[in-house]
Amino acid sequence: MPNFAIVMKGSINENKKILLVSANQHQDPYPVYPLGLSYISAYLKENLPAYEVKIFDFNFNNLQEFEVELKTFEPRYVGVSLRNVDSVNSLNSISFINGYQLIIDKANQYGKSITVIGGAGFSIFPELIYQTLTPDFGVYGEGEVSFKQLITTIDDGSNDFKNIDGLVFQEKEQLCFNQRGQYFKNPSILLDNPTIDYYWQQSGMLNIQTKRGCPYKCVYCSYPLIEGRTVRTLNPEQIVSSLIKLNQEKNINYVFFTDSVFNIKNDFNRELSEKIIQSGLKIKWGAYFAPTNLSKEDLRLYQRAGLTHVEFGTESLCDEQLVNYGKSFLFEDVLEKSNFCKELNIHYAHFLILGGNGETDDTLNQSFANSQKIDRSVFFPFIGMRIYPGTKLQQQAIKEGVIAATDDLLEPKYYLSDKIDVPSMQERAEATGKSWVFPDKDFNAAISFLRKNNKKGPLWEYLVK
Repeated sequence: MPNFAIVMKGSINENKKILLVSANQHQDPYPVYPLGLSYISAYLKENLPAYEVKIFDFNFNNLQEFEVELKTFEPRYVGVSLRNVDSVNSLNSISFINGYQLIIDKANQYGKSITVIGGAGFSIFPELIYQTLTPDFGVYGEGEVSFKQLITTIDDGSNDFKNIDGLVFQEKEQLCFNQRGQYFKNPSILLDNPTIDYYWQQSGMLNIQTKRGCPYKCVYCSYPLIEGRTVRTLNPEQIVSSLIKLNQEKNINYVFFTDSVFNIKNDFNRELSEKIIQSGLKIKWGAYFAPTNLSKEDLRLYQRAGLTHVEFGTESLCDEQLVNYGKSFLFEDVLEKSNFCKELNIHYAHFLILGGNGETDDTLNQSFANSQKIDRSVFFPFIGMRIYPGTKLQQQAIKEGVIAATDDLLEPKYYLSDKIDVPSMQERAEATGKSWVFPDKDFNAAISFLRKNNKKGPLWEYLVK
């Protein structure tokens, strides 16, 4: 792989073109802006000014158009971002690997570009996906610095890849996997990306990060595999500046902060909120929250800064299950934080996992009963847990014989407790009289209607009974 044949693709002196490809085509419940790719594009434009950087998005392009793009743009580097490996829905499990294979095959057939894959999906299975899709290189974890280092290493002719963090490559038929030891702190959103208009129209929001990394130890979670456990806050002035530009140049007045959990670093959140308020910017936003480490005073400050939607990663409304899932809170915390949001008129929803490790009909019934204590919320349950490599859930699933130790898990496998009555689950949930939206419930028509009437944001607040 990184050998003489690969590094001689294209022309080093004449071809300084980089094509960044968003391979995601999954649009349920709405298309998601390729934020990671935008960060990389912005970083490369700033740090490799001699290179022309262009984005190609499979959310509104196809393979034939990709082939035309390769032939007309003639990139020296093709960076392909894999957002997810599957639909993460046990009721309708769809693997995206075959679709990604077609994209990489098309890039390889072109033959004049060096192909590099990355993204969140790749970062969970870096070695396996690299060997499956056979690009020239892979970058797991944060891609900004590593991708830039790879380009300069190839184009200056040194070809010494061993010191590039997170790089996966093959040398003399030997797979090489560089561990990641450093983290990048200050990405910036790409504001001249022409796809911004499309996503604003189709999804009614744009995504921004304020921090990376997750310190929590949930038994099933892949975030530490993707971003690491070390929390890095980004530059608050730059975040506010980006928000102002989005608002002034694109008239965007709703964003979603895509941090794994927003309320990890509250000192930073307070600083960011104060800067938004001081700027005079009138923008609404939402984020993922944990129902812990969150005071009413902080929520009130965030609300003054534009917070309108809280999406709680609650996972269960039963204390026993919260312990089984490795959570750092109990139902009393969930109820308290829900009441805070209710009192402040902040929209809030709870995302749950039903039927995970340790679940029984008794624990399920406790969750259903406790949901009746929570007012004005929507509940979004997932059925079972997607098993990812490197998690405690994988170890438990192997121990219980749910999967084999040799199962690579690239094809989605789920942990679903055999101690629950799955067929009656939805009926029991609906009997609570609360708003439950199961993964097989199609509410896209309602969302589309609201979008056509210029409603912005997640819109799940319109589903509250």
